[in-house]
Amino acid sequence: MIDITLLLEEKSGGPLYIQLYQHIKTDIMSNKLPANTRLPSMRALATHLRLSRNTVELAYHQLMAEGYIQSQHRSGFYVIELEQVEKLSEPSIQMNQPFEASIPHSTAIQYDFRYGDVDAAHFPITIWRKLSNQCLQDEQLKLFSYGDPHGELGLRVEIAKYLYHSRGVNCRPEQIMIGAGIQYLLIVLSGLMRAYNNNIAMEDPGYDGVRTIFKHNGYQIHPIPLNKDGLNVHHLYESHSRIVYITPSHQFPNGMVMPYAKRRQLLKWAADQDGVIIEDDYDSEFRYVGKPIPSLQGLDTNHRTVYLGTFSKCLLPSLRIAYMVLPPALLERHKKQGYPLYDQTVSWIHQKTLELFMSNGHWEAHIRRMRKVYRHKQHKLISTIEILMGEQVTVIGADAGLHILLRVHNGMNEQELIQAAEKARVKVYPTSPFWVHRNHAATSMVQIGFGGLSNEDIVKGVHALHRAWFAS
Repeated sequence: MIDITLLLEEKSGGPLYIQLYQHIKTDIMSNKLPANTRLPSMRALATHLRLSRNTVELAYHQLMAEGYIQSQHRSGFYVIELEQVEKLSEPSIQMNQPFEASIPHSTAIQYDFRYGDVDAAHFPITIWRKLSNQCLQDEQLKLFSYGDPHGELGLRVEIAKYLYHSRGVNCRPEQIMIGAGIQYLLIVLSGLMRAYNNNIAMEDPGYDGVRTIFKHNGYQIHPIPLNKDGLNVHHLYESHSRIVYITPSHQFPNGMVMPYAKRRQLLKWAADQDGVIIEDDYDSEFRYVGKPIPSLQGLDTNHRTVYLGTFSKCLLPSLRIAYMVLPPALLERHKKQGYPLYDQTVSWIHQKTLELFMSNGHWEAHIRRMRKVYRHKQHKLISTIEILMGEQVTVIGADAGLHILLRVHNGMNEQELIQAAEKARVKVYPTSPFWVHRNHAATSMVQIGFGGLSNEDIVKGVHALHRAWFAS
């Protein structure tokens, strides 16, 4: 944190808050206050300059409104990257211009409801660092090797045990392949499945990132509409596909959980078609309503299900650790087609640290902790929406996961909702990319993720959305 010292003209220099605002703005634009510089607190700067706190608060609010600084929860005020700042050729405030009329629309986002962000503040960094240091001391020679192409055996043993007890997945460690993210594993899987055909069925709406991967690997996508309880199995039969990608434990993005009866129908489809089910269990740890349902893989006595999971949602996305459980037939094809020659894409150090994290009981404890954290955030988000917006909106997908969909009944379409939110310095996200044909997408609906925001910022962000969408 830096000190700010300047001479303010109390009589002839214009309002004090404008002088302070212009001084800080000039220093930011000239890079005397570079990006990420922490500014003094309002109280500290007011004391230092012998000003009223209200004067400093007005100056800071103007700087935030124009996108020069941002407030970080429980940390303070920080200078924003210059390229994020809306550069104005003329000063935005004239010396005799009232403050209330001077605030332009800002491009600096204060509340980002991005799906995929996680609560990094609860990451057990002290434990992780200790275990990482421990694995470096015990196995220093392995630092110089690529590691097992399938992933380190000790970690695969721990994953197999965890999946059996938590999701009912039946597998041997030899069936597990570790890779740097679900998308990488799907690229490998795309090569293994070519013997079936080049058609793949997907939920519509569904995860657009996965759809892109399959397209890039030469597959023709067959969109399958959804019922209230998930994928329409009748349409799946009609598609004549022998491969289906599905998110049954928390359908992406609509959020429904596929019931047991429909899971049995899907397994029957795989047996009838000699097909393959790709089960992506991307955030199954976070279920808030009802009892957990065993995975499709655990119910599949015919061994036609590929199971995918990730540590990104419960640990950190930057660790890039995901896993794939191959059924015996695809595992054998994996060996014959030479995929074991592929080098491992996940750091041996991260794999070994995660193995120790799981074997010492930290993983289960961390999941329980994060389940409570995210349940509280989800409740705070939905309860605030209900209090402020009531019947003016419809919440979709509130039973599980780290996001909801929000249908807004104010006459705005998707793009108008997003633009209005941005003017209020709130970022929400479109849902139309999740449909194969965007003209089939639901109108007036946005996606709201809550994992990366504090409870306080969730509430403030929803208040800002309410003002942006329903202000009279």
